[in-house]
Amino acid sequence: MFIQTESTPNPATLKFLPGQSVLGSGTADFPDAQAAQKSPLAQRLFAVKGVEGVFLGSDFITVTKSEDVVWEHVKPALLGAIMEHFQSGQPAIIGAAEQSGHSDHEEGPDAEIIRQIKELLDTRVRPAVAQDGGDITFYGFEKGIVYLHLQGACAGCPSATLTLKMGIENLLRHFIPEVVEVRPVAA
Repeated sequence: MFIQTESTPNPATLKFLPGQSVLGSGTADFPDAQAAQKSPLAQRLFAVKGVEGVFLGSDFITVTKSEDVVWEHVKPALLGAIMEHFQSGQPAIIGAAEQSGHSDHEEGPDAEIIRQIKELLDTRVRPAVAQDGGDITFYGFEKGIVYLHLQGACAGCPSATLTLKMGIENLLRHFIPEVVEVRPVAA
C-alpha cells in the first residue's frame, strides 16, 4: 500500500491519500479524540501523540496536529496507523457518515434560494474545498446571510476567512442576488 500526502492551505493539517476509498460517501469530522468513538481509523490516528483533529472524506484523510509537534516527527507514525487500519479490514467508521449539509429547511419563502445555494455549494465549492482536505456544510439562510461550517483542513485555516469572503461569498452573490453575506458557524 502506497499512501500519498499533500500539504493543505492550513499548515497544521496534512492530507493523506491512501489510494482507495475511505468513506463511500459523506464525510466524518472528529474534532477531538472523544468524538472518534465510532471510528476505528480516527481512534488509531488520535493514538499518535500530537494529533488534535481527524477528518475523513470519500478518498482522503486529513489530520490536524498540535502547534508544538513537527510533521517530520509524527508523519511516519500516522502513515503506519493508516496502513495498519486498512490492513485490519475494519471499516473507517461504524455507522453512516455525515451528509452534505446540516440544515434541510427547504420550505417557506426562501426554499428556492436555499436550493440554489446548496446546488452551488455541492457543484462548485465542495469539490474545491475537498481538494484542500476539507468540507463545507450549509447551516442556514436568514435575511440575506448564508451560514456555513468549515471542516477538516479548512477549520482553523489561516486563509478560511479569505476563502469565505472572497471566494464563496462572491460566488453566491454573483449567482444569487438575495445573498448579501456569508458567515462561518461553529458546529
